[in-house]
Amino acid sequence: MKLGAMINDIFESIFKHPVTEHYPFERKETPSQFRGQLQWNRENCTGCGLCAKDCPANAIEVIVLDRKAKQFVFHYNVDHCLFCAQCVHSCRQGCLSMQPQLWELAALSRDGYQLYYGNENDIQTYLASQTAAEPAATPRPAVQPVALD
Repeated sequence: MKLGAMINDIFESIFKHPVTEHYPFERKETPSQFRGQLQWNRENCTGCGLCAKDCPANAIEVIVLDRKAKQFVFHYNVDHCLFCAQCVHSCRQGCLSMQPQLWELAALSRDGYQLYYGNENDIQTYLASQTAAEPAATPRPAVQPVALD
């Protein structure tokens, strides 16, 4: 780089304001097409499982307790998700959506990254059946049930 060009860059940067954003204190609105955390609407869900089959990261599991009574538990691993929205495009009933306002997902531990969507009773029934089937020596990770009722 020539000395003249370098001096020109120095004088330009002296009179410019910094472009640093003060993120936690000044928050900007997220773009409308931003892909945040996955949300599930059980009202339209048929339990077909296409979302789980098409997920490249295996972050979704649809547990069908009773198909006729529409008792489903939607297990979502937030820490496995790639936020590609392939599951949203695959869902024929429009049960899944990516929420642009839910994007601050960083944490110091992995607790809370296992989400269970559905009726609270269905979630507890499924978790109780899972703990009964597991050996006692294996500790279960902390889960965060999300009741939709």
